[in-house]
Amino acid sequence: MAAVEEGLEPQLTAAKDAAEDATDTVDVGPAAPPLLAGNRLSLDLYPGGCQQLLHLCVQRPPQLLEVEFLQLSGHEDPQLLEATLARLPWSLPHLRSLVLKGGQRRDALGACLRGSLTTLPASLSGLARLVHLDLSFNSLETLPACIPRMCGLGALLLSHNQLSELPEALGALPALTFLSVTHNHLQALPTALGALSTLQHLDLSENLLDTLPPEIGGLSSLAELSLASNRLQSLPASLAELRSLRHLVLHSNLLASVPSGLTRLPLLTRLDLRDNQLRDVPPELLDAPFVRLQGNPLGKALPDSHSPPGTPMIPEMPRLFLTSDLDSFPVTPRGCSVNLACGVRLQFPAGATATSVTIRYRLWLPEPRLVPLGPHDSLLSGVLELQPHGVAFQQEVSLWLLFVPPRSRRCREVVVRTLSDDSWSDLETRLEEETPKRLWAHCQVPHFSWFLVVSRPVSNACLVPPEGTLLFSSGHPGVKVTFPPGATEEPRHVHMQVVRMAGRELQALLQEPGASVSPLLCLSQSGPSSFLRPVTVQLPLPPGITGLNLDRAHLHLLHRAPPTATWDDITAQVALELTHLYARFQVTHFSWYWLWYTTKACVGHLASKAWRRLRLHRVNLIALQRRRDPEQVLLQCLPRSKVDATLRRLLERYRGPEPSDTVEMFEGERFFAAFERGIDVDADRPDCVEGRVCFVFYSHLKNVKEVYVTSTLDRQAQAVRGQVSFYRGAVPDEVPEEAQAARQRKGADALWMATLPIKLPRLPRSEGLGRRAGLSLAPLNLGDAETGFLTQSNLLSVAGRLGPDWPTVALHLGVSYQQLQRIRHEFRDDLDGQIRHMLFSWAERQAGRPEAVGLLVQALEQSDRRDVAEEVRAVLELGRQKYQDGIRHTSLAPGGLALPEPSESKSPEPAQA
Repeated sequence: MAAVEEGLEPQLTAAKDAAEDATDTVDVGPAAPPLLAGNRLSLDLYPGGCQQLLHLCVQRPPQLLEVEFLQLSGHEDPQLLEATLARLPWSLPHLRSLVLKGGQRRDALGACLRGSLTTLPASLSGLARLVHLDLSFNSLETLPACIPRMCGLGALLLSHNQLSELPEALGALPALTFLSVTHNHLQALPTALGALSTLQHLDLSENLLDTLPPEIGGLSSLAELSLASNRLQSLPASLAELRSLRHLVLHSNLLASVPSGLTRLPLLTRLDLRDNQLRDVPPELLDAPFVRLQGNPLGKALPDSHSPPGTPMIPEMPRLFLTSDLDSFPVTPRGCSVNLACGVRLQFPAGATATSVTIRYRLWLPEPRLVPLGPHDSLLSGVLELQPHGVAFQQEVSLWLLFVPPRSRRCREVVVRTLSDDSWSDLETRLEEETPKRLWAHCQVPHFSWFLVVSRPVSNACLVPPEGTLLFSSGHPGVKVTFPPGATEEPRHVHMQVVRMAGRELQALLQEPGASVSPLLCLSQSGPSSFLRPVTVQLPLPPGITGLNLDRAHLHLLHRAPPTATWDDITAQVALELTHLYARFQVTHFSWYWLWYTTKACVGHLASKAWRRLRLHRVNLIALQRRRDPEQVLLQCLPRSKVDATLRRLLERYRGPEPSDTVEMFEGERFFAAFERGIDVDADRPDCVEGRVCFVFYSHLKNVKEVYVTSTLDRQAQAVRGQVSFYRGAVPDEVPEEAQAARQRKGADALWMATLPIKLPRLPRSEGLGRRAGLSLAPLNLGDAETGFLTQSNLLSVAGRLGPDWPTVALHLGVSYQQLQRIRHEFRDDLDGQIRHMLFSWAERQAGRPEAVGLLVQALEQSDRRDVAEEVRAVLELGRQKYQDGIRHTSLAPGGLALPEPSESKSPEPAQA
C-alpha cells in the first residue's frame, strides 16, 4: 500500500497544479455569499455552484477547512466541474460526504435530466476521510478509476447512470457497506463483488442482468439484496450461503425456479418473488408468511412451444412507467405491464389485442354522479376512467387499484365496481397487501369503462334452479333462505346482504334498555318480481331473546321495499314460526326484512330513525389558517375519532379555532363552505361557485381543501373578523342569513351545520392594496388555452402568496443567483416588489412557451410550496374545462373523455352493491 501511495503522489501534484491553473482562468465573479453553514456546504441548487466553491477555495476562509458535507450539481460545465473537484483533497481535507447528483433539471415532459458528469479526477482518491459518495443521475459509462482506491468509502450510490459493467477492482473497497447501482445497463457482475465482506445493502434493480456469479455467496454481512426488474432466469445455489440476509427482492424477473436452500436462511423476513415465471416452488415457500408469489403461473402447465429444440423461451413483457403528465400509452399484441402515476397498475397479456391500441386514462375526483353507492357502502378510492370504452379484449386484462384500507372489515368486503351496459356491477376482487397501509384491489376486466373501489356488506349470491336450493350468509350463518322445488321456472340470480346494528346504539336511540333487533336482511333477485312458490326465510332472534322467554306482542317483523325509505310492520300478515333461536316466515317476493323486539309503539317510524342512524357518520369541521400566510385557509371534514391526531399534526403550521360540534353526515352527502362577513375566496376554482366551496363527504377519503381568501374591506385601517359557515346540500342560489341559520340550528333538517371564525390581520401601509393598484405591468398570458394558461391576475395572486420563499422558487425557475442579488438590491425594503419583479420578468421571458406553466408548478413543488402549486393546477383545470366547453358548444369537440350522464348511470340495488 505504501508503494501505491508513493506512485500516486506525482499524479496528485500534477492534478493540483492543473486545478490551480484552471482557477486562474475561471471568472469567479463577485464575492461569494455567506453559503457556509456549520460543516455543510450545499451548492447544488445555486447556478454557478462550482464558481462559488472555487472562489471560496481562493479566499480560503477558516470555515472551509471544517466542511464535511458537500453537495454540487452534476449539471455544471464538465471542465469547470473537473477543475473544482480536483481541488477538493487539499481545500476540503475533512470531507466525509460528497454528493454530485444530476436530476435537478427536467425535460418538457417532467422527466429528470442526467448530469454531465462522465468521470472523476484521479486526485479524488486523496480524500482520505470520504465515507459517502453519491453520483446518481449522471452520465457515467464506466466506473471512475479513483473510486476503488477510496479505502474508507462506506456508501456508494451510482443509480440512474449508463454503466454497462463494474470493474473487478470494486472488490478492493474494504469498508463498503452500501452499494446502489439501480437503473443502469449492467449485464453481468464482477466475480470480485463477493470479496466485499462488509457489504450490508446491495441494490441492483432495474438493470439487464441475466445471471449472477456464484461468488455472490461470499457477501457474509449482506442483509438486504434487491435484484428486481432484471432478466434473471435462474439463481446460483450460493445465495443460500448469505446467512445474514433479511430482505431478498426478486420481483419482475424471468425466474423459473428458486434454490430450495433459501428457506433455510435463518434471518430472512422478506422474500419477494412476484411477477416471475414460477410454476412450482418448494413447499416450504408456499407456507412461509414472508414470501410473496403473486403474478406467477403457479400450478399451470407449460404452453406448447413450436420453437426448434434448444431455443430458449424468454417470455419478456414490455414495462411502462408513466409520469403524471402523460394520459395515454400504447398497447401492442405483445402485451405490456403498465404503472400509472395515479396509483394504478395494468397488465395486458400477449394477444390481448390483435392490433396496436392507444389506451387513455384519467382519475376523476369522486362525486355523486360518478359514484354509485348502496345505502351501506363506503367509497375507498377515486374514480378511474379507461378508454376506449366498451372495446372487448381477446384476453382478460389485469387491473390493480390502490385504495384506502377500511376502518372496519367485520362482515364487510372490498370490491371493484364498474359500469357495464349502462348499469353498475361488482367484479370478483382479490386483495393484495404490499404494506399494512398500502393495499391493492386486483380484478380481471374484459373491457374498459369506469372503475372504483368500494367497501360493502358481505354479499352472498347463488343461481336458483327450478329444482330449488339453499342460500345462507357467510357472515351470519343463522340467516338462511330456502327455495323449494318449483319456486321458479327459469334459473334466476339471487343476492343477499346482512347488516348488523350495535345494541348499545339502538338502546340509546330508543331509550329502552331491553330493546333489541336482529341483523338487517337485504334480498334482491333478477327476473320476475315474484316466486311461483313461497320461499322460506330464517332470521336469528334479536340478541338476548329466545323462543322460551319472548313476549310475542313485542316481536315485530318489519319490511322495506326499495327505493322507499319507510318500514312497514307486517307481523300480522305473515305466519311467524319460532324456535329457540330463530324465526322463520315465508314470502313470495324479495325485499328487506328486520326483526325488532321492543315495547314501543310506531315501530316502523323508529326503524326508519334507526336505519338512518345506521348510515350516518359523526364528523367535525375545522377551519385553520396558515401561520406564515393567514390568507391561506384549510377546510376539512374529519371523522370524530381522527380529530385530535390530525390537529396535533397540523398545528405546527396552522392555527385557528376549536373544531365544530359533532355533526352527522351520510356517505356521499354534498355540503359547502361559504365565507361571510367581508371575506371572499380569492381565486376562480373549479370547485367554487360564487365564492362557495363545494364538498362531497366520503368517510374514508380526505375531505380537505386549501383556499386563499381576501377581503374588499380596508385592511390597512383594521383587521377583518369574518367567518366561514358550512351548509348541507349543493350550493343554492342564496345562502341562509346567519340569524336564520342560528334559528335552524336545532332543527333535524337544518341546512346550517357550523360557523367558525376567520381573522385576516391588519396590513401595514406598505403592503396595502394601493401598491398593487399602482402596479403597471405589460399584459401577458402564460401557457396556452388548450392546456390551460395563467393570466396577469393569476400571476399576481401567486406572487402575493410566495412571501419569504420566493428566492428558493426563483432558483428552481432558473433565475441566476446574481439576478437574485440585483433584484434584492433594487427593491430593498420592498418584499412585494422583489417577488413581482422576479415572477413577471421570468414570465415575460417564457412568452410563447406552452411548457412554462409546467415549469412554474414544478418549481413551486420543489420549493415545498405545494399549496400554491395545487392552486395553480386548479386554475389550469378550470381554464381547460372552459376551453373544452367552448369547443363543444361549437360542435368541434373530438370524442374525448366524457362524464357519464346521470341518466346513464343506474345505482345498483343495495343487495348487489
